[in-house]
Amino acid sequence: MTTGRRQQVDKKEGLLSPPPRPAANPLLDGPILRTLLSLAWPNAFAFSAGTLVAIAETSYIGKLGIEALAAMALVFPCVMLTMSMSGAAMGGGVSSAIARALGAGDRDRAESLATHALLIAVFFGLVFMLGMLIGGRQLLELLGGRGDVLAQAVAYSQVYFGGAVLTWLVNILAGVLRGTGNMKLPSLMIVNSAILQIILGGTLGLGLGPVPQFGMPGVATGSLIAYSVNIAVMSWYLFSGRGRIVPRLHGLRVEWALFADILKVGVVACFSPLQNTLTNLIFTHMLAVFGTTVLAAYGIGARLEYVLATIAFSVAVGAVPMIGLAIGAGRIARARRVAWTTGLVALIAIGALASAIAAVPGPWVSLFTDDAGARDASRQYLTMVAPFYAFSGLASAMYFSSQGAGNVVGPVLAQTARLITIVAGGWWLAAQSAAATSFFALNATSMIALGILSGVAVALTRWGPRKKPVVSSAT
Repeated sequence: MTTGRRQQVDKKEGLLSPPPRPAANPLLDGPILRTLLSLAWPNAFAFSAGTLVAIAETSYIGKLGIEALAAMALVFPCVMLTMSMSGAAMGGGVSSAIARALGAGDRDRAESLATHALLIAVFFGLVFMLGMLIGGRQLLELLGGRGDVLAQAVAYSQVYFGGAVLTWLVNILAGVLRGTGNMKLPSLMIVNSAILQIILGGTLGLGLGPVPQFGMPGVATGSLIAYSVNIAVMSWYLFSGRGRIVPRLHGLRVEWALFADILKVGVVACFSPLQNTLTNLIFTHMLAVFGTTVLAAYGIGARLEYVLATIAFSVAVGAVPMIGLAIGAGRIARARRVAWTTGLVALIAIGALASAIAAVPGPWVSLFTDDAGARDASRQYLTMVAPFYAFSGLASAMYFSSQGAGNVVGPVLAQTARLITIVAGGWWLAAQSAAATSFFALNATSMIALGILSGVAVALTRWGPRKKPVVSSAT
C-alpha cells in the first residue's frame, strides 16, 4: 500500500503535476483549438462592435476638421496607454491570478483576489487622472501639439482622463470575469459600450438635433457614460452571486500577498503597453515635423492598428484562463500548446486582414478624411506598414499567453527591443534628413522584431516552479 499520493512528472518541463482528473472543465481538458475559438468568438463579435466605435469616432472627429483629426492622433497614444494598462496588462494580471487560484481549487483565494483587484483599479485610476490633469498639456506640447490642434487635444484629454477611474474599473471588472472563464458578459458589455459611444459620442461631439456641439469634449463624455453603464451591469452580476466568484467586501482584510499575486504579473505587464505608448509617442513626434497631413495619416494607420489589435486581443485573451488553469493544475505542456496555437491563429488572422487593407487602402482611408494630401499619405503609410501588423498580432498572443503563465518578462523585453529600434533608427534617419517613407519602413521593421522576439521569449522562458520529481514510497 502506498503511503503518499503518486505524482506524475511533466517530462517536457521536468515539473511536478497532480494526478489525472476527470474531464470536467473544458478550459482544462477540452480540445485546445476548439476551446480557444469558443472563448474567442464572443470577444470577436464584441470587438467587431468596438471596431465600429473606432471607425465612427474617427469619422465624426474628421467632420470636425483636419485639426481635430490631428489632435486625436496626438492624444490617442495616451488613451491607448490607459486602456492597455487597465485592460490588457493589469486586467490580464487579474485574470491570470484568479484563473490560477481556481485551477488549484482555491475559490476563497479567487474571491479575495477579485476584491483586491478593484482596489488596484481605483488607485491606478486616480494616478492616471491626476497625472494627465496636471501634466497633460505639457505632454501634448512635447509631442508637437501647437495652436488649435493642441487646444482640441487638451480639451479631449481633460474630460476623458478626468474619468480615468471609470476606465480602470470597467477593464478590471472584465478581467475578473474573464479569469473565471466568462467571456460572454465582458463581450456583451463591449457591444453595449460600442452602441452607446457611437450614439452619445456622435451626438455630443457633432451636436445632433437639439443637442449643442461640444466638439472633442463631447466625444470623450460619450465614452465615460458608456463605461459607467458597463460598470453598473458587471458589478451587479458579480455581487449578486451569478458568477463563479463573489468579491468580498464585508470584513475585508487587505492582504499584501494577494496584491503581490496580481501585481507581479500586472505591473511587469504594464511595461509593455507603457513602452508601446512611448514608442508611438516618439514616432508621433518624429512624424510631426512632416506636417499635419502625415500626422493625420499616421493617426488613420494607428486606428487600423488599434482595430486589428482588438481582434488579436479577442483571440489571445482566451488563452489567459486556459493557460492559468493549466498552470494552476500543473499541466505545463498543455499550457505551452495553448500558447503556440494562440500565436498561430493571431498571426494568420491579423496578417490576412491587414494585407487585404494594404492591397486596397482607399476604402479605409475614405472613411476618415476627404483631404487629398492626407489621403495620399495614408495610402502610402498603409501600403508600406499594414502587412506587418501580423507580427504585432503574434506578439499580442505571446504577451497574453505569458500572462496566463504568470511570467511576462520575455514579451516585455521584446517590446523594449522595439522601442530601442525606433529610437535608434529614428535618430539616424533624422540625422540623414530622410523622407517620411523611411520612417514608415522603420516602423514596419520594428513590428517584425517585436513579433519574432516575443515568440523566442516564450520558447525560452520556463513556466511554473521547477522542482525535483518526488517518487512515492511503498510499504
